[in-house]
Amino acid sequence: MIKLTPETHILVLTGAGISAESGIRTFRDSGGLWENHRVEDVATPLGFSRDPRLVWEFYRQRWRDANQAKPNPAHYALAELESQLGDRFRLITQNVDGLHRKAGSERIWEMHGSLDRCLCTRCGSGHQMAEIDLTEPLPHCPQCRGLLRPDIVWFGEIPYFLSEIEEALKHCDIFLIVGTSGAVYPAAGFVMSAKLLGARTVAVNLDPPENSSFIDEFHQGRSGELLPDLLHDWL
Repeated sequence: MIKLTPETHILVLTGAGISAESGIRTFRDSGGLWENHRVEDVATPLGFSRDPRLVWEFYRQRWRDANQAKPNPAHYALAELESQLGDRFRLITQNVDGLHRKAGSERIWEMHGSLDRCLCTRCGSGHQMAEIDLTEPLPHCPQCRGLLRPDIVWFGEIPYFLSEIEEALKHCDIFLIVGTSGAVYPAAGFVMSAKLLGARTVAVNLDPPENSSFIDEFHQGRSGELLPDLLHDWL
């Protein structure tokens, strides 16, 4: 059994599974659609340039859905672990719904961006979604009136914080994966890197991860049910 010491550093990666337990639908269904839209139409730079109104309509609804969603016990368990470890804890999330922040987590790398933010395509300034005029079919930058876009890392774009994550992988003692299949890169490669660099790798997920050969300890089930007790036993 894992028991944390005052020197233990933990790096956590979360995916769609942890948010699904809060009612956030997973990214794509079996037909490759996202909320009945082709991913190419709503989650690529080309889709945005082709039909920005459709993309904004789509992300407005995703933002509203995320605002109504509430963190579940897994989110709160990770926030509590962070409060115990302080700077020896870091959380990487592939999710864009902001539920980790709602639960109280602060040391977060949102590698795919956030529904709570948007960016100006002209001047590059960032803005909180709650502070812009979402009644406009095409919201514009309050500084330069350039077209805004959701601060989401779309297919074909480079995820955020990769250099910080690479450095953290070198120093973590435990790499914990929650609610992710281990199929999507670059995040799928993090567990391999952590394992090869000497960390103990632990996964909590409904289904066995695809990169299970790099997992030392697997707990199958709902993260909201398993994670609170698991992390409590570590402390």
